Amino acid sequence: MNAQKIPSCPKAGTGVHSWMMEAAWACRINGMTAEDTARELHSRMTRNPSPGCEIETAVGKVFDSPDLPVTGGGSRIWPKTQKWPSRNDEQIEALAADGRGVDDLRKESRRRFACSPEVTSRAVLKNIFPGNPLLCVGNKYDFHTSPLSEFVDVAYTYEQIVPSPMTAKHGRTQAGKLSEHTLEATGPRRFLIIEGDGTSKEHQAAVLLHLATIAPLTMVIDSGGKSLHGWFFVAGKSDAQLAPFFSRACNLGADPALWTRSQFVRMPGGLRDNGNRQSVIYYNAGTLPENE
Repeated sequence: MNAQKIPSCPKAGTGVHSWMMEAAWACRINGMTAEDTARELHSRMTRNPSPGCEIETAVGKVFDSPDLPVTGGGSRIWPKTQKWPSRNDEQIEALAADGRGVDDLRKESRRRFACSPEVTSRAVLKNIFPGNPLLCVGNKYDFHTSPLSEFVDVAYTYEQIVPSPMTAKHGRTQAGKLSEHTLEATGPRRFLIIEGDGTSKEHQAAVLLHLATIAPLTMVIDSGGKSLHGWFFVAGKSDAQLAPFFSRACNLGADPALWTRSQFVRMPGGLRDNGNRQSVIYYNAGTLPENE
Protein backbone atom coordinates (compact mmCIF):
# COMPACT_ATOMS: atom_id res chain seq x y z
CA MET A 1 0.00 0.00 0.00
CA ASN A 2 1.34 3.42 -0.91
CA ALA A 3 2.47 5.88 1.74
CA GLN A 4 -0.36 7.95 3.16
CA LYS A 5 -0.01 11.63 3.97
CA ILE A 6 -0.83 12.36 7.61
CA PRO A 7 -3.53 15.07 7.64
CA SER A 8 -3.19 18.27 9.63
CA CYS A 9 -5.26 18.62 12.77
CA PRO A 10 -8.19 21.04 12.31
CA LYS A 11 -8.30 24.12 14.52
CA ALA A 12 -12.03 23.73 15.13
CA GLY A 13 -12.67 21.43 18.08
CA THR A 14 -15.62 19.68 16.44
CA GLY A 15 -13.46 17.90 13.86
CA VAL A 16 -10.56 16.82 16.04
CA HIS A 17 -11.90 13.39 17.02
CA SER A 18 -12.49 12.36 13.38
CA TRP A 19 -9.04 13.68 12.53
CA MET A 20 -7.47 11.44 15.17
CA MET A 21 -8.91 8.34 13.54
CA GLU A 22 -7.87 9.34 10.01
CA ALA A 23 -4.39 10.41 11.13
CA ALA A 24 -3.92 7.16 13.09
CA TRP A 25 -4.88 5.14 10.01
CA ALA A 26 -2.39 7.11 7.94
CA CYS A 27 0.35 6.37 10.48
CA ARG A 28 -0.50 2.66 10.48
CA ILE A 29 -0.44 2.54 6.67
CA ASN A 30 2.99 4.18 6.78
CA GLY A 31 4.31 1.37 8.97
CA MET A 32 4.47 3.28 12.26
CA THR A 33 3.97 1.50 15.57
CA ALA A 34 1.04 2.31 17.87
CA GLU A 35 3.42 4.04 20.31
CA ASP A 36 4.98 6.19 17.59
CA THR A 37 1.51 7.00 16.24
CA ALA A 38 0.33 8.22 19.64
CA ARG A 39 3.37 10.47 19.94
CA GLU A 40 2.83 11.78 16.41
CA LEU A 41 -0.80 12.67 17.13
CA HIS A 42 0.10 14.35 20.40
CA SER A 43 2.62 16.53 18.55
CA ARG A 44 0.02 17.59 15.98
CA MET A 45 -2.90 18.37 18.31
CA THR A 46 -4.30 21.91 18.16
CA ARG A 47 -5.94 21.58 21.59
CA ASN A 48 -5.23 19.58 24.74
CA PRO A 49 -6.54 16.00 24.46
CA SER A 50 -9.64 15.25 26.52
CA PRO A 51 -8.98 13.57 29.87
CA GLY A 52 -8.65 9.81 29.77
CA CYS A 53 -6.17 9.01 26.98
CA GLU A 54 -8.32 10.31 24.12
CA ILE A 55 -5.51 9.85 21.60
CA GLU A 56 -4.53 6.43 22.93
CA THR A 57 -8.15 5.27 22.60
CA ALA A 58 -8.25 6.31 18.93
CA VAL A 59 -4.88 4.71 18.23
CA GLY A 60 -5.96 1.50 19.95
CA LYS A 61 -9.10 1.24 17.82
CA VAL A 62 -7.08 1.65 14.64
CA PHE A 63 -4.32 -0.82 15.52
CA ASP A 64 -6.81 -3.39 16.86
CA SER A 65 -8.78 -3.37 13.59
CA PRO A 66 -8.15 -6.39 11.35
CA ASP A 67 -9.13 -4.35 8.29
CA LEU A 68 -7.21 -1.70 6.44
CA PRO A 69 -8.93 1.12 4.57
CA VAL A 70 -9.51 0.45 0.90
CA THR A 71 -9.17 2.74 -2.07
CA GLY A 72 -12.32 3.71 -3.94
CA GLY A 73 -12.69 6.39 -6.58
CA GLY A 74 -9.22 7.70 -5.85
CA SER A 75 -9.83 8.26 -2.12
CA ARG A 76 -9.50 6.26 1.06
CA ILE A 77 -12.56 4.55 2.53
CA TRP A 78 -12.00 4.25 6.26
CA PRO A 79 -13.51 1.48 8.44
CA LYS A 80 -16.71 2.75 10.01
CA THR A 81 -16.73 4.13 13.57
CA GLN A 82 -19.57 5.38 15.71
CA LYS A 83 -20.81 8.73 14.43
CA TRP A 84 -22.54 11.24 16.68
CA PRO A 85 -24.38 14.40 15.64
CA SER A 86 -22.51 17.68 15.62
CA ARG A 87 -23.47 20.56 17.88
CA ASN A 88 -26.56 22.54 16.89
CA ASP A 89 -26.13 26.05 18.32
CA GLU A 90 -29.66 27.08 17.40
CA GLN A 91 -31.16 24.32 19.53
CA ILE A 92 -28.88 25.21 22.43
CA GLU A 93 -29.87 28.87 22.19
CA ALA A 94 -33.54 27.88 22.14
CA LEU A 95 -33.15 25.97 25.39
CA ALA A 96 -31.16 28.78 27.00
CA ALA A 97 -33.84 31.30 26.00
CA ASP A 98 -36.05 29.97 28.82
CA GLY A 99 -33.64 31.62 31.24
CA ARG A 100 -32.83 28.52 33.29
CA GLY A 101 -29.19 28.04 34.19
CA VAL A 102 -26.63 27.36 36.90
CA ASP A 103 -28.65 28.93 39.72
CA ASP A 104 -31.57 26.66 38.86
CA LEU A 105 -29.35 23.60 39.18
CA ARG A 106 -28.25 24.76 42.62
CA LYS A 107 -31.83 25.50 43.71
CA GLU A 108 -33.12 22.12 42.52
CA SER A 109 -30.31 20.18 44.19
CA ARG A 110 -31.62 17.78 46.84
CA ARG A 111 -28.47 18.29 48.88
CA ARG A 112 -26.05 21.15 49.43
CA PHE A 113 -22.34 20.54 49.89
CA ALA A 114 -21.07 23.53 51.82
CA CYS A 115 -18.70 21.27 53.77
CA SER A 116 -15.03 20.59 53.03
CA PRO A 117 -13.96 19.01 49.72
CA GLU A 118 -12.80 15.95 51.64
CA VAL A 119 -16.24 15.39 53.18
CA THR A 120 -17.91 16.09 49.84
CA SER A 121 -15.87 13.48 47.98
CA ARG A 122 -16.33 10.87 50.68
CA ALA A 123 -20.10 11.41 50.97
CA VAL A 124 -20.73 11.44 47.23
CA LEU A 125 -18.57 8.44 46.34
CA LYS A 126 -20.04 6.26 49.08
CA ASN A 127 -23.53 7.12 47.85
CA ILE A 128 -23.06 6.73 44.11
CA PHE A 129 -20.82 3.63 44.37
CA PRO A 130 -22.37 1.44 47.11
CA GLY A 131 -20.39 -1.40 48.62
CA ASN A 132 -16.67 -1.36 48.08
CA PRO A 133 -16.11 -1.55 44.30
CA LEU A 134 -12.85 -1.17 42.45
CA LEU A 135 -12.55 2.38 41.11
CA CYS A 136 -9.96 3.93 38.81
CA VAL A 137 -8.82 7.42 39.82
CA GLY A 138 -6.04 9.87 38.98
CA ASN A 139 -5.37 11.58 35.67
CA LYS A 140 -4.10 10.57 32.24
CA TYR A 141 -0.48 10.46 33.45
CA ASP A 142 -0.79 9.10 37.01
CA PHE A 143 -3.64 6.75 37.89
CA HIS A 144 -4.44 3.61 39.84
CA THR A 145 -7.29 1.22 40.57
CA SER A 146 -8.18 0.26 44.15
CA PRO A 147 -11.21 -0.61 46.28
CA LEU A 148 -13.17 2.51 47.21
CA SER A 149 -12.35 2.04 50.90
CA GLU A 150 -8.62 2.44 50.21
CA PHE A 151 -8.82 5.97 48.88
CA VAL A 152 -12.18 7.43 49.85
CA ASP A 153 -10.69 9.61 52.59
CA VAL A 154 -8.24 11.25 50.16
CA ALA A 155 -10.42 11.21 47.03
CA TYR A 156 -10.60 15.00 47.09
CA THR A 157 -6.90 15.13 46.13
CA TYR A 158 -7.57 13.34 42.82
CA GLU A 159 -8.56 15.14 39.65
CA GLN A 160 -10.43 12.45 37.73
CA ILE A 161 -12.31 9.17 38.01
CA VAL A 162 -13.79 6.52 35.71
CA PRO A 163 -17.57 6.81 36.32
CA SER A 164 -18.17 3.05 36.44
CA PRO A 165 -16.63 0.37 38.71
CA MET A 166 -13.77 -1.70 37.36
CA THR A 167 -13.90 -5.49 37.06
CA ALA A 168 -10.20 -6.02 37.80
CA LYS A 169 -7.22 -4.01 38.99
CA HIS A 170 -5.40 -4.50 35.70
CA GLY A 171 -6.42 -4.95 32.08
CA ARG A 172 -4.93 -4.77 28.62
CA THR A 173 -4.93 -1.47 26.78
CA GLN A 174 -5.95 -1.42 23.13
CA ALA A 175 -2.24 -1.30 22.36
CA GLY A 176 -1.75 -4.53 24.34
CA LYS A 177 -0.10 -3.11 27.46
CA LEU A 178 -1.03 -4.08 31.02
CA SER A 179 -2.50 -1.06 32.82
CA GLU A 180 -4.75 -0.03 35.72
CA HIS A 181 -6.79 2.22 33.37
CA THR A 182 -8.28 0.22 30.51
CA LEU A 183 -11.55 -0.24 28.69
CA GLU A 184 -11.10 -4.00 29.02
CA ALA A 185 -11.27 -3.82 32.84
CA THR A 186 -14.07 -1.24 32.99
CA GLY A 187 -17.34 -2.78 34.10
CA PRO A 188 -20.88 -2.12 32.84
CA ARG A 189 -21.89 1.51 32.54
CA ARG A 190 -23.20 3.00 35.79
CA PHE A 191 -23.15 6.67 34.80
CA LEU A 192 -23.06 8.38 31.42
CA ILE A 193 -21.39 11.77 31.66
CA ILE A 194 -22.51 14.72 29.56
CA GLU A 195 -19.98 17.54 29.21
CA GLY A 196 -19.48 20.30 26.70
CA ASP A 197 -17.12 23.27 26.98
CA GLY A 198 -17.96 24.89 23.66
CA THR A 199 -20.67 27.08 25.20
CA SER A 200 -21.12 29.09 28.41
CA LYS A 201 -21.85 27.34 31.70
CA GLU A 202 -25.31 28.93 31.68
CA HIS A 203 -26.02 27.31 28.31
CA GLN A 204 -24.60 23.98 29.51
CA ALA A 205 -26.82 24.14 32.60
CA ALA A 206 -29.87 24.73 30.40
CA VAL A 207 -28.91 21.67 28.34
CA LEU A 208 -28.48 19.48 31.44
CA LEU A 209 -31.83 20.60 32.84
CA HIS A 210 -33.43 19.66 29.54
CA LEU A 211 -31.70 16.27 29.40
CA ALA A 212 -32.80 15.61 32.98
CA THR A 213 -36.35 15.38 31.63
CA ILE A 214 -35.21 12.42 29.51
CA ALA A 215 -32.84 10.53 31.83
CA PRO A 216 -32.17 10.64 35.62
CA LEU A 217 -29.61 13.34 36.46
CA THR A 218 -27.80 12.35 39.65
CA MET A 219 -25.09 14.98 39.89
CA VAL A 220 -23.55 18.04 38.23
CA ILE A 221 -19.94 18.98 38.86
CA ASP A 222 -18.38 22.33 38.03
CA SER A 223 -15.08 21.33 36.45
CA GLY A 224 -13.22 24.32 37.88
CA GLY A 225 -12.63 25.37 34.28
CA LYS A 226 -15.04 26.02 31.43
CA SER A 227 -17.47 23.13 31.74
CA LEU A 228 -20.13 21.36 33.77
CA HIS A 229 -20.22 17.56 34.02
CA GLY A 230 -23.68 16.01 34.28
CA TRP A 231 -23.76 12.48 35.73
CA PHE A 232 -26.78 10.54 34.44
CA PHE A 233 -27.62 7.22 36.10
CA VAL A 234 -27.86 4.58 33.37
CA ALA A 235 -27.09 1.27 35.09
CA GLY A 236 -28.83 -1.65 33.41
CA LYS A 237 -29.26 0.17 30.09
CA SER A 238 -27.63 -1.21 26.96
CA ASP A 239 -25.62 0.94 24.56
CA ALA A 240 -28.42 0.54 22.03
CA GLN A 241 -30.91 1.92 24.54
CA LEU A 242 -28.64 4.83 25.45
CA ALA A 243 -27.59 5.81 21.93
CA PRO A 244 -30.67 8.01 21.19
CA PHE A 245 -30.15 9.91 24.45
CA PHE A 246 -26.44 10.42 23.78
CA SER A 247 -27.17 11.49 20.21
CA ARG A 248 -29.51 14.15 21.55
CA ALA A 249 -26.84 15.24 24.03
CA CYS A 250 -24.22 15.51 21.27
CA ASN A 251 -26.65 17.59 19.26
CA LEU A 252 -26.70 19.90 22.28
CA GLY A 253 -22.91 20.11 22.55
CA ALA A 254 -21.86 17.00 24.49
CA ASP A 255 -18.33 15.72 24.02
CA PRO A 256 -18.62 12.39 22.09
CA ALA A 257 -15.40 11.12 23.69
CA LEU A 258 -17.31 10.54 26.93
CA TRP A 259 -19.26 7.70 25.32
CA THR A 260 -16.21 5.54 26.02
CA ARG A 261 -16.87 3.78 29.35
CA SER A 262 -13.26 4.09 30.52
CA GLN A 263 -12.98 7.82 29.84
CA PHE A 264 -11.86 9.87 32.84
CA VAL A 265 -14.24 12.56 34.13
CA ARG A 266 -14.04 15.12 36.93
CA MET A 267 -13.87 13.82 40.52
CA PRO A 268 -16.62 15.27 42.74
CA GLY A 269 -14.87 17.66 45.12
CA GLY A 270 -11.53 16.88 43.48
CA LEU A 271 -8.64 19.22 42.83
CA ARG A 272 -8.13 20.31 39.23
CA ASP A 273 -4.60 20.71 37.84
CA ASN A 274 -5.10 24.51 37.80
CA GLY A 275 -5.71 24.52 41.56
CA ASN A 276 -9.50 24.95 41.36
CA ARG A 277 -11.91 22.71 43.22
CA GLN A 278 -14.45 20.68 41.25
CA SER A 279 -17.53 21.53 43.27
CA VAL A 280 -20.79 19.57 43.28
CA ILE A 281 -23.48 22.10 42.38
CA TYR A 282 -26.37 19.64 41.97
CA TYR A 283 -27.06 16.30 43.63
CA ASN A 284 -30.13 14.06 43.64
CA ALA A 285 -29.72 10.72 45.39
CA GLY A 286 -33.34 9.99 44.52
CA THR A 287 -32.19 8.93 41.06
CA LEU A 288 -30.31 5.95 42.58
CA PRO A 289 -31.82 2.57 43.48
CA GLU A 290 -32.88 2.28 47.14
CA ASN A 291 -31.94 -1.35 47.66
CA GLU A 292 -28.39 -1.66 46.42
